[in-house]
Amino acid sequence: MKILVTGGAGFIGSTICSALIDAGHTPVILDSLITGREEFTKGRNFYKGDIADSELVNKIFSEHADIYAAIHCAALIVVPESTEKPFEYYRENVEKSLSFFNSLKENGCGRLVFSSSASIYDVVPGFMVTESAPLNPLSPYARTKFIMEMILRDFCSAYKMQGVALRYFNPIGADPQLRTGLQIKKPSHAIGKLVDVQMGNIPQFTITGTDYETRDGTGIRDYIHVWDLAQAHIRAVEHFDRAFNNAGNPQDNYLVINLGTGRGVTVRELVTAFEAVVGETINKADGPRRPGDTAGSFCNADTAMKLLRWKAKLPIEVGISDALKWGKKRDTVLPD
Repeated sequence: MKILVTGGAGFIGSTICSALIDAGHTPVILDSLITGREEFTKGRNFYKGDIADSELVNKIFSEHADIYAAIHCAALIVVPESTEKPFEYYRENVEKSLSFFNSLKENGCGRLVFSSSASIYDVVPGFMVTESAPLNPLSPYARTKFIMEMILRDFCSAYKMQGVALRYFNPIGADPQLRTGLQIKKPSHAIGKLVDVQMGNIPQFTITGTDYETRDGTGIRDYIHVWDLAQAHIRAVEHFDRAFNNAGNPQDNYLVINLGTGRGVTVRELVTAFEAVVGETINKADGPRRPGDTAGSFCNADTAMKLLRWKAKLPIEVGISDALKWGKKRDTVLPD
């Protein structure tokens, strides 16, 4: 199948494209390269431009009339930055996605897989969330994902479209073949910073927030290998119609599916696992919470198994190892 992937030059999008190729499919990438890297599009169908450029989207569909579905990954994603730049986040993630959804409708592309986020969930007792758990997006980034889910649901209700919102938990690792990985030079998330400490790029890892009501006071997350995440997208497009049939409600054109491992890991436990993989302790310190951070959650992944016949397979140690391998290779692939 031929699949349109927005943000296909980014970390997750490029990994999805690799997984599509490995599965015998053809990705068509649309990326503005604001955060993505052109190096990740080499040898692939690539259109440089904005998702809100309706003329460009029309051109893509005129040149690839056999596109089966779209996977929408393009977005700004840094939580602390979103609290400092809410205008940019609402413009890029909401306004432009709305335009893109309309372009899909106008071109008759009725199947859409949307990259959503577990950050929209409220904190619940026990920290495990199902798709029906209460929502409470606390950062502008999370609110953009929440708003886009509502917009997508309305599009699917009003127009001849079907949407699957995949709520990601915390991607780690890299493409196991190291074709692509984290493109950001100075990452803000935990694994990226741990790798930077190990490589000597920064002096220490700061555990941001130690007063949460978790088992050790640090935030709890569900760390899923990005390759497992990519495989879920393959299942979503290959079994798109079957997923709706498996849901048991043929009148509903919109599905929500959690993507995680089902295992909660605290940040302090993540540091311990990282030290076990590298075989030594790292410089670390406790620090205050960051703006927009929450105690977190982890995933009940039963719906993904029911609807997509998918579950995460790779343990956290493999994600750490692959992140380290990519960290050592990154500057040879992405020189700046």
